[in-house]
Amino acid sequence: MQTKAQQYQAIVRWYKEETGKQSVDMHDVARFAISKGVKPPTPKTPEALLAEKLSAASREETAVDSATGRPYRVNFAVTQWSGKDQMTLWHTLDEAPRNVAHKGLMQRREQMVGDAVSLSDDADHWNRVHPEDEAIQIPLDFEFDVMLRRNAPPDEDEQKAA
Repeated sequence: MQTKAQQYQAIVRWYKEETGKQSVDMHDVARFAISKGVKPPTPKTPEALLAEKLSAASREETAVDSATGRPYRVNFAVTQWSGKDQMTLWHTLDEAPRNVAHKGLMQRREQMVGDAVSLSDDADHWNRVHPEDEAIQIPLDFEFDVMLRRNAPPDEDEQKAA
């Protein structure tokens, strides 16, 4: 039995086969699927939509460290399990105890590692199926990039906000 994600992936392949398009806008794919009788998912509740907006706003909130002058995220999320349910709890960085801050920061790091593994796998695959082209090399040592960005002059938007 296919998962919901696999069913959606099949719809995208179907759309590409029917239209001959290689690059697709998912809104076009959705309209196509609905026109072919695919039942769209149940809309989210107002509570779920508001919770998403609140999470996004919390994720975006930044402040400037008074000692370093560097921006930091005011809020962070920690994902945990409660029985069989996964839940995300939001914390304020300044108020969180060390164990909670450590867990949240390590979860963000794990997301970065997962993205790096996926990026490497994608590049390896592209290089394998395009042996006639110059291989795409993806450096995964970010220390130099982080140092450059932390020491770069502020961009125009940051200067306007200051």
